[in-house]
Amino acid sequence: MTISARIVALLVVVLLACIGADTPISVWAEDSISIQQILEEPRGYHLRHATLRGIVRDVQSLAPYTVPNGDNCYGAYLFRLEDDEATIPVAVLGICGRPIIRDPEVEDGDRVEVSATIQAPSHGGYYLSFKGVQVVTEQEGVVQAVADRILPIVE
Repeated sequence: MTISARIVALLVVVLLACIGADTPISVWAEDSISIQQILEEPRGYHLRHATLRGIVRDVQSLAPYTVPNGDNCYGAYLFRLEDDEATIPVAVLGICGRPIIRDPEVEDGDRVEVSATIQAPSHGGYYLSFKGVQVVTEQEGVVQAVADRILPIVE
């Protein structure tokens, strides 16, 4: 048996032992970052992946929008994610290239974990707004989390 196979076998045994334990474990949980950390130093988080936890506020569906390559995108929505200290806008991008009806996966007041890519101001690029895809300018100062995955937090 190779060294890597032995390590995998050991990890499987440890995992199976933990599953049988009385205390629950979070096997797949990632460390979350506070929203305030991102807002205090947004340039350091630009285009970095982050896991955020908080309460969903102000869910708003967006009209179909067109991306720069000409495809139309459907089912996008925006909401604010609020933790104990701060709030950040979250964009859920639409499905592009085919007309589809998709309701938001969250409701106001839901406690969620959001895996997202952070978009910070003064870096150019695009962000999703109520007017569709917009080009970022330095004056706007947009800090936005673009969701990859949203999971409910069950307590």
